[in-house]
Amino acid sequence: MESMTPRERMIVAMTNGTPDRVPVAPDISNMIPARRTGRPFWDIYFFNEPPLWQAYIDAVKYFGIDGWFIYGDMQYQWPGERYEAIEDMRKTDERWVVRYRGRIDQCRYNYENTYYIADPPTTTEKMLKDIETDWELIEKLFAPPVGYNPSLLRAQRAALGDLGAFGLGIGYPGLQHWFSYFNGGLEALTYWYYDKHELIERLLYLHERQAVAQMEMILNERPDFVLLGASGTITMQSPAMAREFGLPTIKKLTAMARAAGVPTMLHSCGKERILVKWCAEETDLGCINPLEIPPMGDCNLADLKQNFGADIALMGNLHTSEVMLLGNPKDVQRESLRAILAAGQNGGFILSTGDQCGRDTSDENIFTMVQAAKTFGQYPLDVDRIKAELALLEDAQTPGVSETPGV
Repeated sequence: MESMTPRERMIVAMTNGTPDRVPVAPDISNMIPARRTGRPFWDIYFFNEPPLWQAYIDAVKYFGIDGWFIYGDMQYQWPGERYEAIEDMRKTDERWVVRYRGRIDQCRYNYENTYYIADPPTTTEKMLKDIETDWELIEKLFAPPVGYNPSLLRAQRAALGDLGAFGLGIGYPGLQHWFSYFNGGLEALTYWYYDKHELIERLLYLHERQAVAQMEMILNERPDFVLLGASGTITMQSPAMAREFGLPTIKKLTAMARAAGVPTMLHSCGKERILVKWCAEETDLGCINPLEIPPMGDCNLADLKQNFGADIALMGNLHTSEVMLLGNPKDVQRESLRAILAAGQNGGFILSTGDQCGRDTSDENIFTMVQAAKTFGQYPLDVDRIKAELALLEDAQTPGVSETPGV
């Protein structure tokens, strides 16, 4: 019999403790909840009907997972006079292309988003065109907030209840964040790093100042955890750049949260092993995910548990395409048990996937992952039982599925 609520279980695990069983929280942050509404995806992402956070809570209830709620909305209040409107909209049966124009004080901008019938949206023209000519706008975009409105996040927290841990998110500096603002993306930012380094350093200063101000406000609300969101921290820039741009801010933000008694988690898909090492040895971070395996990432759960598990909780890492999307329930069962065996002993582990399950991942595979944790994840782990079940599953292994996703 389970003795903890999903919320309690997640908080204990992400703070490197031992809950009643291994929590199971596959990354279904976008596509699965949106698909389950039965609506065109632009209803969720453009009209907010239903809001993605509500669709996620509905999916948590449906699958019986331990909720990992990352949608907490601070509704920051920003300085300056701000205005934004739709300038143009072009619709087809498959996509809506929406152009926006806006202004912050005297600084004007425009950008374009494309909304799809059955996929999340993407920004097809970005707001900033050049780091030098758009500098005044950059200063305004990266200004610290002057306040926030807690009404929505408190309603979200009440709606989630004990179904999972309630999180508020924050970004930290680096190319993995800045590329979403600039039309030239990573290529332009890389050139500017060498040709206009003084401006990159000034952008770093502005972003860290903004993040620290946001963290101060977030901690006022005392969420269950703070998520440092920075997908591609190592994949989208060199480790040297990541240390220069991101690590100092990670240190500051996690120290602030630790002093306030609020747990922290970091999400960075792609290569991540060196980031796990830095965070375990040099920061106050509590938990890290999604710890993707090659070729998407470079992580091995058993290695990470052995080398860093005493200092940081781990969350991952079933392969989202080979196992969750293309595999069958036996594949999912096998890889779930391998992951539990590799990193679940003595707690500090959340069974999850790599970065976000694909839209067409079968419900049956997600249910199988949940059941694996509930059946075999009770603490203290029955290692012999897990190994015996694995031996049966490995005899029936599907050709083409990696033999070591979780170990």
